[in-house]
Amino acid sequence: MEQITSELLITRLADWGVDTVFGIPGDGINGIMEGLRRHSDRVRFFLVHHEEAAAFMATGYAKATGRLGVCLATSGPGGVHLANGLYDAAMDHTPVLAITGMQETAVLGTGYQQEVHLDRLYADVSVYNQVVVNPEQLPTLVDLAIRTAFARRGVAHLSIPNDIQIAPATAQPYQHVAPVRAPKSAAVYFGPPARPRDEDLRAAAEVLNAGQKVTILAGIGARGAGRLVEQLAETLDAPVIKTLNGKMVIADDSPYTTGGLGLLGTGPSEELVEDTDTLVMLGTNFPYTKFLPPAGTTKVVQVEIDPTRAGVRLPTDVPLIGDVSATLEALLPMLTARVGHGRLGDYGARMREWRERLTALETPERDPIAPQYLARLLDELAADDAVLTCDSGTIATWAARHWQIRGDREFYLSGNLATMAPGLPYAIAIQHAYPGRQVISYQGDGGFAMLMAEFRTAAQYQLPIKVVINNNNSLGQILWEQMVLGYPEHGVRYGEPKPAFAEWARGCGGFAARIDRPGDLEGALREALAHPGPALVDVAVDPNEPPMPGKISYEQAKKFGQSFMRGQPHKVSIATTLFKDRIQQMRDY
Repeated sequence: MEQITSELLITRLADWGVDTVFGIPGDGINGIMEGLRRHSDRVRFFLVHHEEAAAFMATGYAKATGRLGVCLATSGPGGVHLANGLYDAAMDHTPVLAITGMQETAVLGTGYQQEVHLDRLYADVSVYNQVVVNPEQLPTLVDLAIRTAFARRGVAHLSIPNDIQIAPATAQPYQHVAPVRAPKSAAVYFGPPARPRDEDLRAAAEVLNAGQKVTILAGIGARGAGRLVEQLAETLDAPVIKTLNGKMVIADDSPYTTGGLGLLGTGPSEELVEDTDTLVMLGTNFPYTKFLPPAGTTKVVQVEIDPTRAGVRLPTDVPLIGDVSATLEALLPMLTARVGHGRLGDYGARMREWRERLTALETPERDPIAPQYLARLLDELAADDAVLTCDSGTIATWAARHWQIRGDREFYLSGNLATMAPGLPYAIAIQHAYPGRQVISYQGDGGFAMLMAEFRTAAQYQLPIKVVINNNNSLGQILWEQMVLGYPEHGVRYGEPKPAFAEWARGCGGFAARIDRPGDLEGALREALAHPGPALVDVAVDPNEPPMPGKISYEQAKKFGQSFMRGQPHKVSIATTLFKDRIQQMRDY
């Protein structure tokens, strides 16, 4: 059988180590599907129910494995559907290759059916973006796309017209008029040097040795460097704040950390920022500058692999361009160890008090079920190497504060795009990559409803993911954001009828339970976690439980009060919940 151009694409993906392509077939990619069929022994096509989910799966797969994530969609609407998941990859600096179809070249520009120029649509989201117009361009364009995705930590896109897909792989349709041959390349990528220059390391050491109140802010770029981060903290008597994306850099019970920062963070972290004269930023481009020290009030040393991101949030005294692990290994011998650990001891005590306050809210005595109790039970019952994928919304607050990183646990969510709905696709892709690990998708009802069809995907592939729905029957984060602006909530509660998520999961062949009483929750979670296949537990939680910030400012309290005075429709229920929270915390002291 004559080899077609699509086979050059698929075999080159395999040469790069790609073993899975997430997507949905369509008439704009039938040639590519044939290439996948002919080489299914090397690259597996993973069929999903929505192209957005395919892009999320590619992103989650890449985040968890460090390998390239690949998604495939047909021309026109299929490619349009990929966009949100691709932006998630782009904004979290994740290497993903998107492959799309396009109408055959003879009709381009005529307004043919589904003629969407996806290369133009993806111009903003991609770091490499090409339309293949000649079979001779492959496999070189595959090599360039993948190298660029890794080098620039982003999305690469190849769009291949129908007629090119099925053209003979050896076709040379045009005469070469320039002094060139068809391009030839190799499936090889070598990353840039990861160690900063010696003079920059010495300058950073001088700043850090002079600092009296040093604080570390660690992001996802410090993943894998946890031991070195703790060694830096020990040397400089510097507590460690973790960004939400960087939650798994060091354990949550580490004596060096004060947890997260910002609206989802801890009170001690906010106090720590106010008590800082030198800030060390490790692998983070933390966007919420309101929670960082005001510009000019602190010395800043930033370790960042991308020089364009160094100094974006704060003026940086010494930018160290390099990998966090390699940088710290070179920097630590240059630092002078502090005598005593006053700051670590002080903020360790504050964190113990903070945890006691959180524990007081994790009570099974509340009815409706407190979301904090659900999160605490999930944390207690999950394995020490479990992977938790999370959606955006109030669910992220409960995960940030009550899901504890310990052992080999991992945690993934849409960090910078903060989109709803990636939790379930992430879990499916990560379970596919790591079939022996426990993978839990912790979602709100809003996010789950968007891509709930993918639970059937998990069942089809017999992936034993566990889905736990924090169901407040509302868009809870938006509700509280409206109130903090001083406005009564509007258009955020779904009302009746309530969707039967558990029935859907059972219809797909999975285990399912709907829980609305605290006493039934632990047993249901245990049963779901022990189930050998996909399982779902839909938990009705208190819809009036607010995700309070680590420290409440006067302005926030004033705006919250204004929303009550302006006609907040559920003010009695919300006030009652807040009162119960306070009483519970006072009782447990």
